[in-house]
Amino acid sequence: MRTRLALLASALVLLTSSAALAQNPGGGPGPGGFAARRMQRLLQGITLTPEQQAKVDSITARYGAQMPPFTPGVFPDSATRARIRDLNGNQDVEIRTVLTPDQRKVWDDNVAQLRARMQQRAPGNR
Repeated sequence: MRTRLALLASALVLLTSSAALAQNPGGGPGPGGFAARRMQRLLQGITLTPEQQAKVDSITARYGAQMPPFTPGVFPDSATRARIRDLNGNQDVEIRTVLTPDQRKVWDDNVAQLRARMQQRAPGNR
């Protein structure tokens, strides 16, 4: 029974990720574009169990629904950027609690690398 449940959960994860890729195959702007790439970078080197994956998917879906709409070519104002930062930060805290201590170490390294990349890309650092 447990094996069946694990297989069902794995199949569900594969189906939902396939649907997400079908909706946005290029990973560019649009539903899941930036957010999906960001989460992929943060989870790089981390293998989630089906249970962890289901929890992470639930968390990202909940926060994704709260994100302000994205308009390609339009830079968000400071209030919108602050809202996005807050939502991403809260999401990251929740996801980190799903991880094991070893996975958290990898996550923390990935967060540090992502922050370093963001600082290099900041307008004053070019």
